[in-house]
This record gives sequence, C-alpha cells and structure tokens, in this order.
Amino acid sequence: MRSLLALLPLALSFLAAPDRAAAQGEALWYSTDAEASVQSFIAHADQISVVAPQSFSMDSVGIIWGRVDARVIATARAKHVKLIPLIVNPGFDQQIFHHVLNNPDARLRAVRNIAALCRDNHFDGIQFDFENVNIVDRDAFTSFSHDVADSLHRAKCSLSAAVVPRASDYPGPTAYHKWIFENWRAAYDYKALAEFMDFLSLMTYSQHTRRTPPGPVAGYGWMEDAVKFLLSSGVPASKISLGLPSYSAYWYPTYDAQGGAHTTGSGLSYTAAMGLLAENAITPTWDAKEKESFAFWENDGINEFLFLEDARAFAARLALVSQYKLRGYSVWVLGQEDPAVWQLPGVKR
Repeated sequence: MRSLLALLPLALSFLAAPDRAAAQGEALWYSTDAEASVQSFIAHADQISVVAPQSFSMDSVGIIWGRVDARVIATARAKHVKLIPLIVNPGFDQQIFHHVLNNPDARLRAVRNIAALCRDNHFDGIQFDFENVNIVDRDAFTSFSHDVADSLHRAKCSLSAAVVPRASDYPGPTAYHKWIFENWRAAYDYKALAEFMDFLSLMTYSQHTRRTPPGPVAGYGWMEDAVKFLLSSGVPASKISLGLPSYSAYWYPTYDAQGGAHTTGSGLSYTAAMGLLAENAITPTWDAKEKESFAFWENDGINEFLFLEDARAFAARLALVSQYKLRGYSVWVLGQEDPAVWQLPGVKR
C-alpha cells in the first residue's frame, strides 16, 4: 500500500506550476451536520471561499425548515467565508417539488420564504439542491428559479443551483439511461438558468450509482464531457463550478427482502477506504484513463470493489478548472477528504 508521502508528489505533478493555484478560482465546499464535516470546516476555513451546508428542506407547500450549525456560522463570519446554504426537496422526493412548482399558493409561499431565509439570517446566498426532478417540470423549474432569483437579488443575496450533469440531450441507449435522463438529468435548462443565476455547481460525481455496475466515482472523461456540453449549451465558464468528489465508493453484494440479492455501492470517507484496503491487504491500481485508483478483492468467492478518491485523483480533476477557465470548484463533502488534498496547489493557501 502506498503511503501518503509516496502519493503526494504524484498528486502535485498534475498541476504544472505554483502560479496555477491562483487560477483555480472559487473554492466551494459542502458540509453536513456530521461532526467530522463541521470539524473539517473549522480546521480548513482559511482555504475555503464558500461553505455550503446541506441544512434546509422545503416541503410540498413551500415551508422551509432546518438550521445551520452555530459553529459553522461563527467560523464563516470570523474567517470571511461566504455562507450559502442548500435547500433540498427532502429525500429528493419528486412529488414534493412537483407540487411546489405547479401549485400557485405553494410556489408563492416558497419564493417568499426563500428570500426571507437568506435576508433574515444574513446569508450570502442560497443554492438549490433539487434533484429527482422529472423532465415535465423543466420549464416550471426554470420559471420558479427566475422568480426566486429576482427576490434574492433584491435582498442582495445570490442564487445558484447544484445541477445533475449530462453530456448530451440524447436520452441514451438503454432503459436505465432513459430513466435517469427523464428523472434526474434533463430537468435543468442550463443556459436559461445561467442567465439569471449567479453560478451553477455541476455535480460531476456519483457517475455510477446503486443501480449500475461498479464503476468510478467520477471518471475523468465523463467529467470532461459534461463540462464541454455545459459550455456548448451557452453557459459561460465564469458561471461553472466544477463538482469534485471527496468520497470513495465501495461496492459489495447485499440482500434485502424488498430488492432481493443485488450489488450495491456506498460512499465512504478516505479514512474508511484506506482501512478497507489495509484489512484486505490490497494496494490500489491507478487507472490512467479514468484518473482514479481502484481495487478489488475476493470475499468468500465474491468480488468486492473500491474506487478511491485520494489526493492524486483530486488533483487530476482540479486541473480541469484551469484548463477550461472555470469559476472554481464545488466539493462534496467536507469530512470525507484525503487530508493530503489540503496541501495541493490550488487548494493550499
């Protein structure tokens, strides 16, 4: 197994020179209520431009609830880090958000509540994290976002959105491709949203999910294709924040009464991933094409897989920000990262 000291020089080599670090742009890091996430923000706030806590949920009638950890607020204020919380449809429930978009009373209540949330708490902005949105609600989502943007801008708050990536407007060759296109990828009119939103965080991670075979968390070519498509759609590079994963993915067989026997993938921290490798006495292999390390081993005759997001993989993806002159990057999530990422050019300050 390679040590961190062995991996770090390889990671640093992906960025050509120290002066490229300044060109990496805005560093947005997502946080959660997990203690490891809070502590990572407190420890590294000096290296973060924007902290985006996943803190607020919106119900089907437009009421918003939640809170930001007081320690996150205090640290952000003290370190002059912009505070832009997320609002989600809880559980990414499709019907909850569909009702808000299509019921006039719920929609108006949501617009007013979002503006009040940002204004009254002196946040710097709000980011939408509305996912599992059906393609039939595409135009309604765009117009709703426009109304919210107007209200927030009047309150001197920004509006951004975390958007699911796609590399074309072609649904895809299989039933799975068509399903994920219609329910996850196609609801975002990138160009229209970028015209009135301050920026878009492109969620270029979770390329493979529990519904797919094992695969990279964020294959390099897949990420680059998503960036190219966003640019070709008319979104300026200055409004694109590249999504970067800090978490690794572990794939293993499982069984439950509802779904029967199947393979599932779950995210895990760098520390937990390294523990799995050590437990199974495995050294991961670097995939030069995907720019991500992977490993597999046998567990009583059944293979298990790990795709590792370490500092080397992080650095390779971070280079895309400079290459395409993007606004910056958005990392999911604080508390799961390889500690060595904080020493990378473009991250270290």
